[in-house]
Amino acid sequence: MSIIKIKIVTPEQVICECEAQQVTLPVTDGEVTILPNHRSYIASLKIGEIIAKKDGAENNIAVVGGFLEFHDNKLVVLADEAERAEEIDIEKAEAAKQRAEDIKNNVIKTDETEYAHVAATLEREMSRIKIAKKYLSRKGL
Repeated sequence: MSIIKIKIVTPEQVICECEAQQVTLPVTDGEVTILPNHRSYIASLKIGEIIAKKDGAENNIAVVGGFLEFHDNKLVVLADEAERAEEIDIEKAEAAKQRAEDIKNNVIKTDETEYAHVAATLEREMSRIKIAKKYLSRKGL
């Protein structure tokens, strides 16, 4: 059986170097699942979850934007931000989400640029929380 070799990097570090039998990624047009021997593919990423599956196990990674390239069963993800599900601190993410919601609710005091930044922060934190909680529930924690 063919395997996909995956490398996920951010400007700061390599997040993951692993293998999978299938990988699902959040792309700007929706979601794409890549299987071995998929045609070459390039896409931009949106906020969401990368799910790499191998032998029934999942590797879950929260991602915030970036690009992916798939060619010859090699997937390279250049992410703006990425974090393994097991490394997400839910309490800190909840606190950041609450701060963003508080600022968003004071819309009269914010300009369009600040509002867009806060909305993006809120979306990012909600995604991180969802991914971390899903990971913990699967682990029975």
